[in-house]
Amino acid sequence: MSETKTELSIVQKLLESIVQSPQHVVALDTDSPADLLAQMRVLAIRAGTSIYAWDADGGIAPLRETGLYVPGTKRLADALRYVLQSMHFGIYLFVDFDAYLKPAETLFLRRISRMTMRSERKAVFIGQHVELPEELDGLYAAMSSRTQASQRPRLRDGRWVT
Repeated sequence: MSETKTELSIVQKLLESIVQSPQHVVALDTDSPADLLAQMRVLAIRAGTSIYAWDADGGIAPLRETGLYVPGTKRLADALRYVLQSMHFGIYLFVDFDAYLKPAETLFLRRISRMTMRSERKAVFIGQHVELPEELDGLYAAMSSRTQASQRPRLRDGRWVT
């Protein structure tokens, strides 16, 4: 299996973990947020999954399409309000959000975390060493997709194992 297929299967499992999480807010710690976002884009295109990404320059955009943005979602507070009010399934990825996360946004995150279980919306904050405000402790799921340093193979019962 090629390295790209392996990485995509790992990201697919991560995506399944996000969807199955009982929490609606997820803090995802990763070595390379840009690479993870690129792999999520590939999964969104291949599987047709409703995955969106937010950036301060354009707002919320579907990963399956390029150049399309949800109007009025450039500010983080507006994007979180959109996630809260949307009636559709969606995974909303927030990268490079640290400078924009203020007390007003924390209020929206608290409201998103309390949504009913029937809601299939997830707000996923991606970065290296993601830290969400203390007020959200216990209201979000913490996940990691950091690569583990591979162990040296060793010989066990005549076979090499890691």
